[in-house]
Amino acid sequence: MMRPITICLAAALLAAPAETFAQAKTPAPKAPAAKTAPARPGAAAPAGPYDATNPQNLTELLTAAGAKAAPPRREEDSVFVAITSAAANFSVQFAGCNANARGCQAVLFDALLPTGTPTLTQINGFNQSSVVCRMYQDRQAKPHVTYAALLLKSDSRDSGRTHLAAWQGCLADAVTFVRDPNAYLAVAP
Repeated sequence: MMRPITICLAAALLAAPAETFAQAKTPAPKAPAAKTAPARPGAAAPAGPYDATNPQNLTELLTAAGAKAAPPRREEDSVFVAITSAAANFSVQFAGCNANARGCQAVLFDALLPTGTPTLTQINGFNQSSVVCRMYQDRQAKPHVTYAALLLKSDSRDSGRTHLAAWQGCLADAVTFVRDPNAYLAVAP
């Protein structure tokens, strides 16, 4: 069963991506005499139509929201991007990409959690209480949280922002969980 708090948090985040990523929206047109506000340092303006299967487009949404992206790295049919932000540092893997690092079929967000050493049984309990977030232990027994999504050509900037909001929800829930797994799981159905 899914934890009610997770449902509420996910619903709240999904309902309000415009607030969370307000900087990524195109500003409303201004009167001809008004000056355009200077661009946020490091933020790239959206270039043309949004293509969710192009890693550059989601990376631009992240940088517009204030994150910093390292140059992408290619491995076979995957593109990896390391992200640094005030909220968390994490990696984004685009999978099933073509030879031009475009046409990617899926995306996986992954973050090493800052504290705590939950047991595998506790991690399993977390996974059973979440619809979109998953946790695992790496080879050094450190907890990670992940969020994955399929990418479609029909996705829009708003659906990209929704994925980012869902990822933020995963990070928030996972950090709460690793601080006190027993308390977190005690309220899970």
